[in-house]
Amino acid sequence: MTAEMPEETAELQQEDVLRVEHISKRFGAVTALTDVNLRLARSEVLGLIGDNGAGKSTLLKILCGFQQPDSGRIVLRGEEVTFKSVDHARSLGVDAVYQDLALINELTVYHNMFLKRERVRWPLLNNRSMRRLSKEYLANMGVNIPSVDVQVAKLSGGQRQAIAVARSVYSDAKILLLDEPLAAMGAKEAAMILDLVRDLIIIAHNYGQVLEVCDRVNLLQHGEITLDKTSAETSVQELTDLVVAEYRAALEARHRSA
Repeated sequence: MTAEMPEETAELQQEDVLRVEHISKRFGAVTALTDVNLRLARSEVLGLIGDNGAGKSTLLKILCGFQQPDSGRIVLRGEEVTFKSVDHARSLGVDAVYQDLALINELTVYHNMFLKRERVRWPLLNNRSMRRLSKEYLANMGVNIPSVDVQVAKLSGGQRQAIAVARSVYSDAKILLLDEPLAAMGAKEAAMILDLVRDLIIIAHNYGQVLEVCDRVNLLQHGEITLDKTSAETSVQELTDLVVAEYRAALEARHRSA
């Protein structure tokens, strides 16, 4: 005999485009994630914060298929999935933009925009098409660059960040995972990203920025989500106090064991 799911809970889960349930991950003797439970609702921007070493990057890599969890499950649009690789996750509409951006400095903007998904007019690259579409995509995001023919190495940090994000947005990503995406980006470009993609998980250290652009905030501590509140329900002070308290507790534990 199985119990029926409460109507409100069923409706809530149907609206979740992504759910992470009891995810854990170890690297030898080091436990990165203990029991992570996280959800991303449809048309929501979720901010994931935590101190250095809290496991944020590990969770991001699991969600984009770069690493496999030791236990737990991922539910995407109501169906349990196992991301076999980054390409597999992308094929299901989940993509990530990391702090290092994964851009090739020596290539032009438009070649970076179509990296690993180049347009071909056999037997040559269709540079004209890639150049035209890159101009269109960046214009839609309000990104100003000298030319799509310029090498990426010659651009500012914010411009490079915008190119990496635009590449994911226009590769048909439905869920975007952003690791410190707004650090080098101006307010205008950041607003454009939020307008183009609403199913977002943003990893950031700037709590004020998180509360400004995110609908909800999760705090990752000791390998678990210890806080899950809407941005209106919390504050920079509360988030800072929680992280500082964790840091002080760790220091005290270190002194006791010394």
